[in-house]
Order: sequence, then structure tokens, then C-alpha cells
Amino acid sequence: MRLLLLSNSTNAGEEYLAWAKEPIKDFLGNRPSSILFIPYAAVRFDYEAYETKVNAVFSEMGYTVQSIHRTPNPIQAVEKAEAIVVGGGNTWRLLQMMRKQCLFPSIKSKVASGTPYIGWSAGSNVACPSIKTTNDMPVVDPRGFNALNLVPFQINPHFLDVHPEGFGGETREDRILEFIELNPQTCVLGLREGCLLKREGDALKLIGSKTMRLFRNGWITREVSPGEDLSFLLKNAP
Repeated sequence: MRLLLLSNSTNAGEEYLAWAKEPIKDFLGNRPSSILFIPYAAVRFDYEAYETKVNAVFSEMGYTVQSIHRTPNPIQAVEKAEAIVVGGGNTWRLLQMMRKQCLFPSIKSKVASGTPYIGWSAGSNVACPSIKTTNDMPVVDPRGFNALNLVPFQINPHFLDVHPEGFGGETREDRILEFIELNPQTCVLGLREGCLLKREGDALKLIGSKTMRLFRNGWITREVSPGEDLSFLLKNAP
């Protein structure tokens, strides 16, 4: 199983996906000829515009992507794909549309057989057992929280440590601590902007310019540095 799970698409002051080009190219290698893009997380922009934006970046790296919305048979498109890319946006909408198109079995089968999977933000959320640690508002009802379960832990993309002066609500960390209190066997990885996880078979490591935060009930919450081996988190993984 080969996964590249990014926290975000754009770092402040940079071009779209600029920070991730090198790890994406390293991950994909010799130009797969059929990269399938899943744009269903888009809400305030259309799929054509999303495809154009993503394709502009991937073409600079020597790849071409085609959006799944262009095919009359989405399941068949997944089955033929040499790589699968799932974009960010609203996780609830993404999950709803993936379920509507009955894509879960075919994506899980393809990824299990070695087809590379790249996701950012919402695309990383749906690689987890559920979408319960997304930051997005539930703008639609996806008929359940369960997701692709490609990894045995949860991700919180765009993780922030900020607690603004005068703010009386819960911080991001507070919310994650609530999750692990009620889901004590599940780790949550707080991915800051500029972080990504790379899985190659039974090996998992953090890549990028920032540390991430690792949460699990009964563990001391700690920082994880780029390059650190996280393969132990894949124990009992799919």
C-alpha cells in the first residue's frame, strides 16, 4: 500500500501545491499515464475549475490528471487508474459523493493492490477509518462517518496551536482530547501546514517542514519531527 497524505495544498505566500511538488514527484516516480482526480470536496467552485487547477501543477511535474466527473462509469475509472488523487475542500461533501458513486470498494481494492493514493486535507481525512476528526462543518449528511480505512489512525489536517487572546472556546487540541477520551484505542495525528505522511507498505514516516502532534488516550501527547519513523502506528493496519 502506497499513500501520500498531506495536511494542506497551499502554504501561506506560496503557489498552489508548490511545497508538495518534490515529494509528489518522488512518490509517483516514472509518470503514470492515467492519474485519476477526485474533485468531490469542491463546494464553491466547479469540478472543471478544480481539475484545471490541479492539472496545471501536475503537468509541471510531467503528469496529466483527469477528473472522475468526466467519465460515465466512475467505478471503471478507478479500476483503470494508475494513481488516485483526492483533493481538499469539504470532507462531508466528499464522503457523500464518494458514497453516492459507490467508490469505496474499488478504491480500497486498488490501493490495497499497490496503486498510489495521494490526498490533501479532505482527501487525507477520507483515508482514515472515519471523518470524525475533520475541521469542516457538516454541510451535508453523508449517511455515516466511516471512510476508506486505509490507515488505522485519524488525521486532523491544518492543525493549529493558536489560542487567541480573549477566545473562550475550545482549542483544536481540546477537541482532539475529547475525541481520544471517547475513542481510547485510536491515535490522532495533528498535521500542521507543510506536513505530510508517506506510507510505503509497512513503513510510515513524517515528511515536511513542521513537526506534528501525536495524541492517544493514556499516552503523553508529544511532538513528532520530520523524518521520524512512525511505522508502529500501522500495527493491525489494513
